Order: sequence, then structure tokens, then C-alpha cells
Amino acid sequence: MVMSHTAVASASSEAASRALAQEIAAYAERNPRSFERYSAATSVMPGGNTRTVLYYDPFPLSISRGQGCRLWDADDHEYLDFLGEFTAGVYGHSDPAIRAAIVSALDRGINLSGHTELEAALARTVCERFPSIDLVRFTNSGTEANLMALGAAAAFTGRRTFLVFHGAYHGGLLNFTSGPSQMNVPHEFLLAAYNDIDRTLQLIDSHAKDLAAILIEPMLGTGCIPADTEFLLALRRAATDSGALLIFDEVMTSRLSPGGRQQTIDVIPDMTTLGKYIGGGMSFGAFGGRHDVMQQFDPRRAGALPHAGTFNNNVVTMSAGVAGMTKVFTPAAAEALNARGDALRTRLNNMCRDHGASFQFTGIGSLMSAHATSRPINAPSDAAHGDSSIRDLFFFDMLSRGIYLARRGFIALSLPIGEAEVDRFVEAVEHFLETRRDLVACPR
Repeated sequence: MVMSHTAVASASSEAASRALAQEIAAYAERNPRSFERYSAATSVMPGGNTRTVLYYDPFPLSISRGQGCRLWDADDHEYLDFLGEFTAGVYGHSDPAIRAAIVSALDRGINLSGHTELEAALARTVCERFPSIDLVRFTNSGTEANLMALGAAAAFTGRRTFLVFHGAYHGGLLNFTSGPSQMNVPHEFLLAAYNDIDRTLQLIDSHAKDLAAILIEPMLGTGCIPADTEFLLALRRAATDSGALLIFDEVMTSRLSPGGRQQTIDVIPDMTTLGKYIGGGMSFGAFGGRHDVMQQFDPRRAGALPHAGTFNNNVVTMSAGVAGMTKVFTPAAAEALNARGDALRTRLNNMCRDHGASFQFTGIGSLMSAHATSRPINAPSDAAHGDSSIRDLFFFDMLSRGIYLARRGFIALSLPIGEAEVDRFVEAVEHFLETRRDLVACPR
């Protein structure tokens, strides 16, 4: 008797669910101290959590310490850190140059209630690195940076409507990964289809007179789905024609070259938002862009836009950021890290094809994401066809082999990761493809 394709898929899904249940049970047995810490945290935080992305069933690991590209959990298991603090940890853990800069700042006092030389030094570095940024202002997170950029665009254009994209994440108050979040700020948003030029241009044309800005990640952080260069060029032209501002959210993609994704593809937005690693691993965000747009915040001008924030120029972040950007994540280091990531992703995808696996890795440079599907991925709707049980099984299999990444399959390389660590990761993925062959095989 020949089973139908639907029956085969159903049987495979059931087998994946059984394998996942076994791995989760083994995970719980290996990590009793993490469970104890998590259980204690639930009495003082909702779900024992203050950062939603870090939670996963049955309970998340409790990380105790890190060094270089390694982590140790509460049960003293050692992991290679392939998550890299969701791109913020590009320096690894306790880089000596950054550590020295932080200690130096602490020695001079950390709440100085005034301007310091450090903030101008970091601002100068940012302006020199990113082609679109003539002037810059600092915030404490990428979320704040995007909120301020939208406010600046509204004030500059006198309009209140913003074009964003399905699957985008611009911070906890600007989340469109599964449609608009109930927590989003109450701007007027238009949701467009990522990488779909025709439909997006039609939407822009029909709302051109009200459109303040187009806000886009040059690569979606959720799923690591790159925007086509032609798509970004079309947005650049459409923004100019409609009088709207084009804003690149490069909070994550800024690390994909010395000057961000915009430098690589030579598409220059009107404004850019930044965050993550640029503060040397400390809390950081920034928004900057064209001189005329950013001059709105010049306090010497009558009617200047206000922008406060007690810790915007805190000396710990400023000091760590200057050290990180000038001594550690230099342009040469950025190029080398992203070349290593491109080579790794090519190697992994070749291996998936060689094993006949319905599995792949998308991304650019040092950022990538695993997907349990073999279909081309150009938009979040393509990634949604992946088998979530296989993806979760991949996560727990990687943990069992000492590889730490995001449960959703997200991976971010850090500078301390060398060839030995890359080889170990590749070996772990190959072990997964071989031991789970029946579950990940491409349907015939």
C-alpha cells in the first residue's frame, strides 16, 4: 500500500513531535538548577521573565557566566555561544580592550551630570562609519532609536502615516512579526509585503500625501531574510518622489559591513537607526541622518524638538563604545567576521543539500537563521512553511551538543569564534542531519 503525500507528512510530523518530547524530557533532566532558578523567578516576575525573547518551554537555561565565545549555565554545562546576544554580543564576553575602557570610566565617576568628551568621540566614529549619518543622537536602546526616528520624520514632513512591513521588528513598541502588536505605539501604520515591489509601490502611491516615512530592516531580523537590492532601490525612489523619508533600521544589520548594509548595496536612506553592539555591549541606541532632518534637535534653535534621556550619554556606554568601535570591531574586523559567516552559511547549505534535507540557513555575513524547509525564502510567509517541531528539535539537539543559539534558529557570530568553533558547529549540524535523517528528508 502506497501512502499519500499528506499521510507521509502527517506521519513525519507525529514522529518529529515524539522526538521533540524525548529531547525536552532529557533537557529537563540535565538542567535541574536552571529549573530551580526559573521556578524561584516566577514569584517575582510574570512567568519568571523580563525579556520575552529569552523564554522557551519547558524553562529557559539560567546562564551563569561567559568568557570569549563560551557560556556556562547554572548546571555548569559549557556551550559555544552562537547566539551572540541577538547581535549585540559581537565582541564576545569580557573583551580586554572594552573591559579596560569600562574600568577607566568607573574610576572617573559614572553619573557626571554633564557633557563629556566621550560622547562626541563616539558620535564622530558613528558619523564616519555610516554613509547616511551626518548628525547623530544617542538613546538607550534600538526601540528608543526607532521611536525617535519616527517622531523626527513626522515633525519634518508634517505627516503622520508610516509604511512598515509584515514580519518586521523595530522594538517592543514597534513589533510587526505576527501583524501589529497590541503593545505598539498608536501611529498610523500601513503594512506592506516584504520584497514585493509592485504591491508596495501601489500602497505608497495611494497614500503618498500622508506618508511621513518608510521604515525597513534591510534584512528582517526575524528569520534573517535579506531585502533584495532592487526592492530597496525602489523604496528609495518612491520615498523621494512622495516626499517621505526612508529610514533604515540597522540596529542588527549595521554589523554586516564597516558601514552597515547601506554601504554594501549603496542605497542611502535619509535616516538610520542603530543599537546593539555599538555601545560596546552596554545599553545603547542611536538615530541619525541628513543634516536638515537632525538639525530639528539642535537646542540652539527656536522651537527645537526635545529629546531627553538621563543615560543617553552615560560614560560607561560611551567609553565602551569608543573602545569597541575603534580598537576591536574595526573595519578590517567587520570584513573578516562577515566573510567567515558567509563561508559558514555556504558550507551549511551545501551540507543540507548533500544530505537531501529539507533544511537551510538564510542570512548575510555573520547573521543567519535555520529553517526547516527547502523552499526559497524571500518573505516571512515563505519561512512560515517550515516545520516548527523540526526547528525546535534542532534547537534542543544543538544544546545537547554544547551549541547555544536561539530556539527560533537565529545565529549571530562573535569575533572570538574561530575556525575550530566553526568546525564544531558544522559537525553538530551534520550530526543532526544524519541522526534525524528520516525527519528532515526532502519530500519526494
